[in-house]
Order: sequence, then structure tokens, then C-alpha cells
Amino acid sequence: MSVDTIIREHFEGSIATKQRALEVLLPAVTAGANLLCAALHNDAKVLSCGNGGSAADAQHFSAELLNRFETERRPLAAVALTTDSSTLTSISNDYSFDDVFSKQVEALGTSGDVLLAISTSGNSANVSKAIAAAHQQRMSVVALTGRDGGQIAGQLTDSDVEIRVPDERTARIQEVHLLVIHALCAVIDSNFS
Repeated sequence: MSVDTIIREHFEGSIATKQRALEVLLPAVTAGANLLCAALHNDAKVLSCGNGGSAADAQHFSAELLNRFETERRPLAAVALTTDSSTLTSISNDYSFDDVFSKQVEALGTSGDVLLAISTSGNSANVSKAIAAAHQQRMSVVALTGRDGGQIAGQLTDSDVEIRVPDERTARIQEVHLLVIHALCAVIDSNFS
């Protein structure tokens, strides 16, 4: 297979997945945006978490809220739970890697806050535990998942929103997650500018 063909297949696959996702995800993305905006209007904060590429997405989202996305507005309260290496390694060493996000949610999350939980498979144990901790703190959850939603889909309550990308391939799911994050940020910008 030629280099051009490999590249073309990635572009075409990404475009097709995004077009399919738009039809399926529009109501969920709208609900997620409304949930986030309502929390931020009530001076609550958004905690975000994920692993690997999803950790980068969590940090990206947090940076867009703390600074701005595309519109000038006041800074909004957001914390990526993926960034403090001392906290992550301490919890992993003393307890378990499965606890790295849940212990931070217990310490930092309060009623009215929102957890943005990102897992392409929906089966990340530490993200799942963070969702359980968020529910104990009376927080709502916006979950970005893919495939069949995994175990995370079964954890969510009526006050949560699942944005599940209709694809099996991790790269395609992550690409749509980033697009969803940008859409959420654009709605948030429009509500606070």
C-alpha cells in the first residue's frame, strides 16, 4: 500500500466517522454543553480526566476553559486531573493506578461540579472509579466514550450525559472526541462572552 493511499484512507475514514457522528451525537453534545454551561453559570467547576490521548484531551479542555477557546471571556474554573505528576505517582504507589482520579475527585469535587470523563473504550478502571466518586460528591458527569460505551455507559445516571462515538477504531473515536470538545468549548464561549 502506498503512502498516499494510507494517508487518504485516514482522511476519508475520519471524515466518514465525523459525518456519521454528527447525526447520532448532536442531541448528546447539546445536552452536554447545556449541563456544562449551567454548572459554570452557577460558579461550579469542571474536573476532567482520561488516559493517554484522552489525558491530553482532558488537559486541552481544561486549558480552553481556564484561558479561552476562540472568544474573549472571563476565565472559567476547570481542573485536569491528569497533570500533577506528584499526586498521580503518590496515589499510584500508595494505593493503585485505578485510584488516581477518584481520590482527586473526592478531594476537589463538590456538589454542582461536573466531571468530564474521557475513555475511548468506556472501560478505563480509573475513569470508572472517578465517575463513582463524582456521584458520591453529587456531581454530574459528561462522559466521552466510543464503541459500545463499555462499563461507563452502565454507571451513568439520568443527571449525566454520555457522548458515545459510533465507531470501533480508537483513532476515529479520539478524533471525534476532540471535535466534540471544540464544539463544547464554542458553546461555552458563546454563553460567557
